[in-house]
Amino acid sequence: MPRWAVRTAYAVPLVTLPSSLWRLALAAGLPVTSEPLRTGWGVAYVVVLTVVTEGLALLTLGLVQPWGEVVPRWMPLIGGRPVSPLAAVVPALAGSFVLFALSLLVGFVQGGNLAAGVLTDTRAQTVLLAVCYTPLLAWAPLLAVSAIAYYRRRTTSASVLEGVLEHQ
Repeated sequence: MPRWAVRTAYAVPLVTLPSSLWRLALAAGLPVTSEPLRTGWGVAYVVVLTVVTEGLALLTLGLVQPWGEVVPRWMPLIGGRPVSPLAAVVPALAGSFVLFALSLLVGFVQGGNLAAGVLTDTRAQTVLLAVCYTPLLAWAPLLAVSAIAYYRRRTTSASVLEGVLEHQ
């Protein structure tokens, strides 16, 4: 497995971490925005969003780990079976596309709010928000590159192995 592919996959959880920490600061009531969260549902939403975000980012590691090629044995019914390359690549590329579209949509909408001073009261809050959320722009391309590298590695390995078995 190429070292660059491993580094790319490991970069994904790292680029999502700053925004997750910012959201947890918001949920904890720290003054990171102009308006604090006012309801328990708001706090729950932010915490669940953070957990889901980090969980999805961590799934990228499966593209460079053994459990991304063979389902772990402890999994009921499917444990020990090989993972079809398309079963990993199609959701990863679809997720990459959705992340790219969300980056554009949210970036334009929230960028306008940020410029208008709707989200933050102070320059420090604005800078903190931008510093924490800008790395998310790398999530979609990093995921796409990781998925393509996984597909190439898995399909190339499979075709080489099939060729060896046919000649025996």
